[in-house]
Amino acid sequence: MPTIQWGRRTRTVLDVGCGVASFGGYLLDRNAITMSFAPKDEHEAQIQFALERGIPAFLAVIGTQKLPFPDNVFDVVHCARCRVHWYANGGKPLLELNRVLRPGGYFIWSATPVYRQEQRDQDDWNAMVTLTKSICWRTVVKSQDVNGIGVVIYQKPASNSCYAERKTNEPPLCSERDGSRFPWYAPLDSCLFTTAITTSDERYNWPVPWPERLDVSYASVPDDSASNKEKFEADTKYWKQLISEVYFNDFPLNWSSIRNVMDMNAGFGGFAAALIDQPLWVMNAVPIGQPDTLPLIFNRGLIGAYHDWCESFSTYPRTYDLLHMSNLIGNLTNRCDLIDVVVEIDRILRPGRWFVLKDTLEMIKKIRPILKSLHYEIVVVKQQFLVATKSFWRPGKPASTSG
Repeated sequence: MPTIQWGRRTRTVLDVGCGVASFGGYLLDRNAITMSFAPKDEHEAQIQFALERGIPAFLAVIGTQKLPFPDNVFDVVHCARCRVHWYANGGKPLLELNRVLRPGGYFIWSATPVYRQEQRDQDDWNAMVTLTKSICWRTVVKSQDVNGIGVVIYQKPASNSCYAERKTNEPPLCSERDGSRFPWYAPLDSCLFTTAITTSDERYNWPVPWPERLDVSYASVPDDSASNKEKFEADTKYWKQLISEVYFNDFPLNWSSIRNVMDMNAGFGGFAAALIDQPLWVMNAVPIGQPDTLPLIFNRGLIGAYHDWCESFSTYPRTYDLLHMSNLIGNLTNRCDLIDVVVEIDRILRPGRWFVLKDTLEMIKKIRPILKSLHYEIVVVKQQFLVATKSFWRPGKPASTSG
């Protein structure tokens, strides 16, 4: 499948039921970044294993609610050896993949229904054939490797013409009456949304190849006014300068030991973009209630998720090396207790690693005593940055001296 062009045309990938995320690890060498997810597994804790390997991963399940991603943002969706019944519940699980898959993007599926002849597998395969045809996915490749393991690759249409030509309107096309498109705590769709067309030839406008797309602001993002483009360009320039001059030089961070990074208030993704040449990856969290910039972040070839920091993030404890929060505390403390937010930061952060806060001196003074009570070593830089190092202290252990 040379048209996939890993690391050029295809940059953002979703791996469903990823195991220990070996597929995502493999693609890192090809300049494609994969959001790998699987359910919480008490027995194997595979997502924790993936994060220990330094591969992007988080806990999720396709059950009754939408995934915390915007529409049309993943260039490829992959599912190998996965036991998801895509056609169950009226096909809602596959409709959710269709929602997050970019028009013209590919779904790569390898599972026993693709290559085994048992009756149950064949029934599953026939149900999948019917469903994929009904949502206008085209079968591009169906083949087997030397071990007899099969794979099928589907392509989502890049235009709306097929939807209108279907003999039956099933699943139905969604209408405005179907409610908000925002996926946070939203039930799975049972209808198909048409593709937003931005080009004269009635086809979806695919992002420019990587790495050029990192620095392009796209017209497909809401509120794409001239002023928004100026904000985007100013934000990109601002973070490049700040990270090269302050973060790399003035902070007591050992950057060579940082692999998993969380930007807790990602904005346009400028922080992650400025770190793109470092051997690390950034989870760009766009908080609920902030401007919805996550489609733009994905269009830049970065990954992230929606989140409400008054709740726990879907990850295991001690899985990130650096948590970065910029100008968010004021909004959060209107809705929840700052102590709860700090406890979640502490849960996610690995011992010996860092939390960086960029905010007003007033906010730094609010959070500092809470971090000190958890025995973090604290440095304030230039009156606007707090750098806190998590110690190995835990409750019930004698306190060591901390800054």
